[in-house]
Amino acid sequence: MTKWTPTHEAPEPLEGPVVATITGGTILWFVLFLAQLPFYGWFEDHGHAWWVWTCLAGGGLGLIGVWYVRKRDAALRRHAAEKAGNTA
Repeated sequence: MTKWTPTHEAPEPLEGPVVATITGGTILWFVLFLAQLPFYGWFEDHGHAWWVWTCLAGGGLGLIGVWYVRKRDAALRRHAAEKAGNTA
C-alpha cells in the first residue's frame, strides 16, 4: 500500500479570536450542563446520563483550553515584540 502525499502546499493556519472562541465554547458546555442537570433523573432512567457528564467534561477541558490559548497568545505577542525590538 502506497502512502498518499499531497501535491500542493499546505495553506497557512488561520488566526482569529482564538481565546474568545475557546471561552465561548467553554461557556456553552457549562450552560448545557446546567440546563440538563434538573432533568438528570430522566436522563438516567433512559440510559442517557452520559450526556450530562459529557457536558461537564467539555466545560472542564474547555477551561484547560482557555488556559492554553491564553498562554499561547501571550507567547506569540512576546515573540512579536522581541522580533520588532531586534529589527528597530
